[in-house]
Amino acid sequence: MAAGNRSIRKYVILGLVAGALLQFTAERISCADGQDQSSAARERLAQISGEDHVSELFNEVANAVMPAVVEIRVVTYQRQPSLRDPSELFRRFFGKDDPFGRRRQAPPAERRVEGLGSGVIIDAEAGYVLTNAHVVSGAQEIEVILADGRKFEAQWVRSDPLPYTDLALIKIASDGLVEAPLGDSDTAKVGHRVLAIGSPRGLDQTVTAGIISARGRKTGSSPNQRFLQTDAAINRGNSGGPLVNMRGEVIGINSAISSYSGGNEGIGFSIPSNLAKEVIAKLIKSDTIVRGYLGILPQDVDAALAESLELPGTDGCLVTRVEPDSPAEAGGLKVGDFIVKIDGKEIASEYQLRRVVAAIDPNSEVEFVLYRNGKKKKLDIKIGTKSGTIAGKTESGETAEKAWEGFGLKLQDLTSDIAGRLGFLVSQKGVLIMEVDTHSDAYKQGIRSGMVITHVRNTPVTGMDEVADAISTAGSGLSLRVIQRGGLSRFVFIKSMDK
Repeated sequence: MAAGNRSIRKYVILGLVAGALLQFTAERISCADGQDQSSAARERLAQISGEDHVSELFNEVANAVMPAVVEIRVVTYQRQPSLRDPSELFRRFFGKDDPFGRRRQAPPAERRVEGLGSGVIIDAEAGYVLTNAHVVSGAQEIEVILADGRKFEAQWVRSDPLPYTDLALIKIASDGLVEAPLGDSDTAKVGHRVLAIGSPRGLDQTVTAGIISARGRKTGSSPNQRFLQTDAAINRGNSGGPLVNMRGEVIGINSAISSYSGGNEGIGFSIPSNLAKEVIAKLIKSDTIVRGYLGILPQDVDAALAESLELPGTDGCLVTRVEPDSPAEAGGLKVGDFIVKIDGKEIASEYQLRRVVAAIDPNSEVEFVLYRNGKKKKLDIKIGTKSGTIAGKTESGETAEKAWEGFGLKLQDLTSDIAGRLGFLVSQKGVLIMEVDTHSDAYKQGIRSGMVITHVRNTPVTGMDEVADAISTAGSGLSLRVIQRGGLSRFVFIKSMDK
């Protein structure tokens, strides 16, 4: 009996050993299968990545364009009144002749303000760098840093600021530069892949990818132009950098974003390259852009309005106002005319009319094709001159603008969108200073572009129309209250340049 038990125990032990061996073998086989599967997956990934033509294309485009992309660093010195000098306020009101006979005890302090943006070399031989006007606006020092680390001081800067195109051209010494070609922005379609290159927050040569999200976008900061919209990441410091297509061509200059947070939210705007080409050609010739002037207020029409007015369609532009003594009035245009062609170019919208008219050389006589009372009509109209302005500006606005230029200032209405972009509260009211003549008394008093005039002669102002009357009785000088980013407000008395 005992021998039988020992035999049973022997077989049980052998069975356990055999089971353990079978389990171990199965685990080894399973592990080998897993390794094979992992190896196969890696091989498949290698094959797929080798077929990733999009990544390779992005890399090639970036390598081709990055040598032409530059970082732009600017410095502005802003004068601040000394809080220890009680006569400073009186001096600013009365100029050098303080009626109380007080002497200044301390010179006004200067605050160094640094700015950052991007740009792209568009002509290596001439040394032309294209960027945004707001990047260099008011800057007293401008340094262009190349992709290879070389640094150049700007030889000259010419701008076409808001509310026009917000473009600027910088000339630097042309020494071994690399340029990026300007492409045809009209060929950029919604869904096309693009890269944005620049120096967001000082991180030079940053490349982001996206698509063209929309075309012809209108923004409050620049109502007189239309942008390419992209979801490629654009942040502070990207302004002035290129938006490029998959042929390595610059089709836009990154200019603005729409954002609640102040950072990238996937809605960026670029100035189309075809518009930039027109502006560049003018800036190369002169530091003042002269645009054609017609003198009308144009309006787009929808299908319902076109049908009610018995118009041939919606492609065209309706005349809602004709300025007195304007080229439009002299040429015979009337309110209600529906313009469909100018100088042989089809007109489909208000924006297109403004752009076509602005591009025509002043004093040129061109043919207008329009519909009046349902009948097709042709007029020959001599285009007028509008220096630094666009078609459709009112006569009172022109008068006020010329008067302010007598003080060395160029101004524009401050919108909530512009206020937010410049770092003010969106509720800020006033008139934005766009340019300051460096030979003016305003410049000597520390007035700079980017500041906002809130009061004229102690009277609050909210737009250009409200400052026209003050200018007409200004005499030899004018007292202003201005505010700058950060909320610093001060009084200043400026003298006319011709006094």
